[in-house]
Amino acid sequence: MTRHMLTVFVVGAGLLLATANVLAHHSQSGEFDVNKPIEFTGTVKAVEWTNPHGYIQVEVKDANGKTTVYRAEIMAPNQLYRNGWRRDTLKLGTVVNFKGSRARSPESINVSGRLSLADGKPLFQGQAPAAPSN
Repeated sequence: MTRHMLTVFVVGAGLLLATANVLAHHSQSGEFDVNKPIEFTGTVKAVEWTNPHGYIQVEVKDANGKTTVYRAEIMAPNQLYRNGWRRDTLKLGTVVNFKGSRARSPESINVSGRLSLADGKPLFQGQAPAAPSN
């Protein structure tokens, strides 16, 4: 009986330790600085459906014609999929607006905030747009 209890304890402890990394998550303030606001308008260059967060690559041209690609953090693919979004819902070349915060690291092109379409409709808030009917 003691051996059985010891086995159950060791297996249980092992499972608990194995799940610790699954529960870990970075805080927004740890990666992004709210004191570094950024706004831009650009075109969707790529949509990255990666875990734990997806990213939208947005190509932005400044007044001098210099191009910068930002990676706007979005929800996890699982959340997007449950809300009706698919990998091809947001088309490449779509014009989007962004308002949010820069990454703390000056070398990073990651940003976090709100993406919206050119008409002001928020992206990734609620259901995906309905597919056109034929």
